[in-house]
Amino acid sequence: MCIWPRTILSLAVCWAGAAVAAAPTAFELPALGAAGPAEHHPGKVIWADLVTPDLAAAETFYGGLFGWTFKSIRAGDADYAIAMQGGHAIAGLLQRPIPAGDHQQPTWLTFISVRDVDAALRAALAHGAKSLSVAHTYAGRGRQAVLADPSGAVVAVLASKNGDPPDVLAAPGEWIWSSLLTRDPAQSAAFYKTVFGYEVYDLPSEDDAVHVILSSDDYARAGVHTLPPGGRRHPHWLDFIRVTDAAEASHKAAALGGRVLVEPREDRHGGKIAVVADPAGAPIGLMEWSETENNAEPK
Repeated sequence: MCIWPRTILSLAVCWAGAAVAAAPTAFELPALGAAGPAEHHPGKVIWADLVTPDLAAAETFYGGLFGWTFKSIRAGDADYAIAMQGGHAIAGLLQRPIPAGDHQQPTWLTFISVRDVDAALRAALAHGAKSLSVAHTYAGRGRQAVLADPSGAVVAVLASKNGDPPDVLAAPGEWIWSSLLTRDPAQSAAFYKTVFGYEVYDLPSEDDAVHVILSSDDYARAGVHTLPPGGRRHPHWLDFIRVTDAAEASHKAAALGGRVLVEPREDRHGGKIAVVADPAGAPIGLMEWSETENNAEPK
């Protein structure tokens, strides 16, 4: 039986175990690419999975907050749902119970596009990463695996069979940005540059923190930032959903049973960002974005 994680590392192992157990039951994941010729965007964050103790509560929260709808799939002995937004699949939610007395919180697992999962794993392991699951192929989705980078941050790699979502501005309710929070951003950026082929750009900082942009195909894909001091958080990825009003979305998250972890504040791109937690404690970012902005890499 998969035990609820004491760290984010074991969460990924839990998720991977569910995936392996599900394979004999013809468990299938939806394709990610849009209709038409397949697009491939190595380095792009293209999917996220939530491991949660209460799938129904998670569906109520995220449906109310972002307007997501859900399609249920039986995954072996676990319940799994596909979150839909605007008619296409955007995320997965896997239900796993929390053992009595365990106070660890759920979290989201970030998936980065690669052309070859096995080659990415070999490169990652050669540069200090740890494999948390064997690579597995789903007929409708492609091949994927889970690893921990040298800092301990958990991330998944995915080679989508039918291509990746197109490089267009995310609509409200869709993933728009991802950030890696780590103790040594320069070292982490070097790892991701080596394994995923990113271009790396340093951003000016008004504090003592380091801020780095990871870019590919002339698009800013993710940020790497200094892990804020205090607390006991491990290095981790945090994914952001586009919203029309971060303050309003934060209030709605609280009304739906979540908590506001970071109050809405002005971000360097001119909009606002906030971080909230769902009722089970999984953090997720909220980001406003003007239609006049774009994801082009900084020059």
